[in-house]
Amino acid sequence: MANYEGQAVTSGSDVRSGSMIFVPILEDGVFRFDCSVNDRDAAYPSISFANSRDRDTPISTQKVPLYIPTFECLLEQQVVKLELPVGSSLYGTGEASGDLERTGKRVFTWNTDAWGYGPGTTSLYQSHPWVLAVLPNGEALGILADTTRRCEIDLRRESTIQLVASSSYPVITFGPFSSPTEVLISLSKAIGTVFMPPKWSLGYHQCRWSYLSDQRVLEVAKTFRKKCIPCDVIWMDIDYMDGFRCFTFDKERFRDPTSLVRDLHYSGFKAIWMLDPGIKQEDGYFVYDSGSKNDVWVQKADGTPYVGEVWPGPCVFPDYTQSKVRAWWANLVKDFISNGVDGIWNDMNEPAVFKVVTKTMPESNVHRGDGELGGCQNHSFYHNVYGLLMARSTYEGMKLANGNKRPFVLTRAGFLGSQRYASTWTGDNLSTWEHLHMSISMVLQLGLSGQPLSGPDIGGFAGNATPKLFGRWMGVGSMFPFCRGHSEAATGDHEPWSFGEECEEVCRLALKRRYRLIPLIYTLFYFAHTRGIPVVTPTFFADPKDPSLRKLENSFLLGPVLVYASTLQRQGLDKMEINLPKGIWLSFDFNDAHPDLPALYLKGGSIIPVGLPLQHVGEANPSDDLTLLVALDEHGKADGVLFEDDGDGYEFTKGNYLLTHYVAELKSSVVTVSIHKTEGSWERPKRRLHIQLLLGGGAMLDTWGSDGEVLQLMLPSEDEVLKLVSTSEKQYKDRLENATAIPDVEEVSGPKGTELLKTPIELKNGEWDLKVVPWIGGRIISMTHIPSGTQWLHSRIEINGYEEYSGTEYRSAGCSEEYSVIDREPGLVVLEGDIGGGLVLQRHIYVPKNVANIIQIDSSIIARSVGAGSGGFSRLVCLRVHPTFILLHPSESFVSFTSMDGSVHEVFPDSGEQFFEGNLIPNGEWKLIDKCLGLALVNRFSVTEVFKCLVHWDCGTVNLELWSESRPVSKQSPLRISHQYEVIRISE
Repeated sequence: MANYEGQAVTSGSDVRSGSMIFVPILEDGVFRFDCSVNDRDAAYPSISFANSRDRDTPISTQKVPLYIPTFECLLEQQVVKLELPVGSSLYGTGEASGDLERTGKRVFTWNTDAWGYGPGTTSLYQSHPWVLAVLPNGEALGILADTTRRCEIDLRRESTIQLVASSSYPVITFGPFSSPTEVLISLSKAIGTVFMPPKWSLGYHQCRWSYLSDQRVLEVAKTFRKKCIPCDVIWMDIDYMDGFRCFTFDKERFRDPTSLVRDLHYSGFKAIWMLDPGIKQEDGYFVYDSGSKNDVWVQKADGTPYVGEVWPGPCVFPDYTQSKVRAWWANLVKDFISNGVDGIWNDMNEPAVFKVVTKTMPESNVHRGDGELGGCQNHSFYHNVYGLLMARSTYEGMKLANGNKRPFVLTRAGFLGSQRYASTWTGDNLSTWEHLHMSISMVLQLGLSGQPLSGPDIGGFAGNATPKLFGRWMGVGSMFPFCRGHSEAATGDHEPWSFGEECEEVCRLALKRRYRLIPLIYTLFYFAHTRGIPVVTPTFFADPKDPSLRKLENSFLLGPVLVYASTLQRQGLDKMEINLPKGIWLSFDFNDAHPDLPALYLKGGSIIPVGLPLQHVGEANPSDDLTLLVALDEHGKADGVLFEDDGDGYEFTKGNYLLTHYVAELKSSVVTVSIHKTEGSWERPKRRLHIQLLLGGGAMLDTWGSDGEVLQLMLPSEDEVLKLVSTSEKQYKDRLENATAIPDVEEVSGPKGTELLKTPIELKNGEWDLKVVPWIGGRIISMTHIPSGTQWLHSRIEINGYEEYSGTEYRSAGCSEEYSVIDREPGLVVLEGDIGGGLVLQRHIYVPKNVANIIQIDSSIIARSVGAGSGGFSRLVCLRVHPTFILLHPSESFVSFTSMDGSVHEVFPDSGEQFFEGNLIPNGEWKLIDKCLGLALVNRFSVTEVFKCLVHWDCGTVNLELWSESRPVSKQSPLRISHQYEVIRISE
């Protein structure tokens, strides 16, 4: 092996910098980089690699890397930079919200309970310190920072990848290879491929927080069958438990889970149940007693078990970094499975902890980890892999329970490599069109980071979907690898029939379409499992050299099928302009075209298998008719593959499967379809074979025969083909025009405050993008600083965000009333709400002219019609400005200001709640500083209007409140507070 050692450049006693040294590993084109030989020798084991030794074992090759990262080590931080050719496009970064193409973005890998995240949220539930770069020539390169610690992935400079984490850690590059698919195949050889899912798990899943009784579960299942809407799985959220105690069942509402599951199985349903990591601290509770006896809990620095509050109250947490603890948990899972459990849902495993600012356990907690993982370390080392290790333990427990069944685990938190054990979803999203649009990029991004089995909560988790939003989302979601509807407590019902007949029919069509494509989806997962080939990919995978495809976010590839969806509220399929990649793409459907369903195209040169529109996967019979859709390429050829086995278990690993390679070829106006070759010992079913040859415009020719025979179709003359295409296109257009549209309702019934679908007022000007909801408190629910891409407000539609009150009491009049818009101009909105007693609360929100970086809010309590009997004065009022700011990095955030008396204050999250008044109030401004981002939100105000300031830290949030004096007001003496916000950079 050639000598690849390099010499780092050293400048000063505290700084090291230079080009990284490298060795080839794994296979040709994969290189490990370190800052020095000493750093390489001292590196911790890899948890992302399926086999840590693969990262540490050099191979012999003559290849050298084309791109060599540089590094700088300063103050215990290692900064790695990789510069690529101008015009490179950047993807990956794992579970990330916002745009598909990541240039200009910055992500921090720190698993976070991120309810209601937005496009600017920088830390979500999972961590994937990985970037996929597509070079201008269509080749691709991947880079992995092999560290479990918090890692900054900075893509703000064009064609430049910067990684920052605690020293020291290796960096692995993959490629450049000829295509992004080849990079992902190579990545899978390092981090492992997705587990082979049981076939039933590819059907539709129905979930809710929560179905509150076994009777309600059976009612939902019965309704699916009655309405002929396909579904395979019903999910049980946390309320099935006895007081939120894991591995228990509520004795009243879920008295006999075994009988419940038996009834579900009889109707063709599987049952999936939730398990959280937080174990109630309660003597006499068998899980707590057993765990304490076996010393399995995460510890504080003093060696005592850490106790944090979650759903059951005070909880302890298993330390999954120890093999003995994973075995303990796996045995609990094994026993739990005996109740008829078909799958397990691991939630809250970031791990999430209530009533603490960081929303998780302290970084000083101690994990007594196995040496193969990194040994005994504090929580900051293992935080990002806690969810992965929990999912691994759950997966292993399910295999213990029945080695002849494939486990199905869904995990919220994860890390590179989680796909070996679990599927995932995109967390607690919102019932908004923005989140519908974003769900496509998020699923694709996870697939580009090694996790192909994912999907969003269809319809949105938080808030009430409208019929059109839900139907459109089901149309898109039915094409995702993981397909589940889920909704939050206190929202309206979100089953497919809950939105009227029109939406119900769209959902039925969408899910029947999915079930017809399950033979294709299952085949794609076989190749994802065996080779690491992604299941869904961005459209540019069809032609990586075409830069015009690289930012498309409303279309994607499901194998060779291009799915083109509308994610805009007032733009159905009939109004979309569809730009296809280069080559032949032939449209098709199942006579189910509808303006709210995606358009489907099959790539020329492809054959895909299609099944029957079943009610559930278990209804399938190997002898059922099989359809092959055929799209010839420009040379008159096509090929495709079908994988078949028992749909569960591991016999396929012993050769008991059937992999059929079909080919089609056009010669002398005759298209011949035959089997080119087969693999496996599974016997070919005796079944009819239906060939459908796509001609374009939805037109097709077909013929029937027996699977295994050579079948032929006679191609008509060119004129006849054109007539068929023209007729089909007209029929397609007629179907779209005559389809019963889903009503475009903007408001839905539900508990007050959950009407997410009224359209917020968007105030976008200069550097700010705000969303204001006049109909409930006139609140600002989103405040995004455009240059930095940061969203500062934490808001549910009915609470938090930016609120104002008319009294000192929390949520006094002004925060929930309906406001009127009394003026609306570019960059300005004026709102007014009646707060009773002849008073109104008026709010001017605007970007001052020629000051693009400022958002100004002028608020007043004004007396409009105060009775003469009161002398023209109102009741006692106080204008209380109550913004709730999200803490993207709670442990790295604090409030800073200088008081009127000149004293300097830094207020940190552990200080709880503090009032400042008199000479201690800030001298006209205070800052919310995020050291991790290097940004500060500055709030400026007039000290003549503000009499008291309040800092209140909560779980992942902080309130920076401004209070006026408390007094009555008259027409001549309103109360006012004028203040402004600006985002500035701070020196790091």
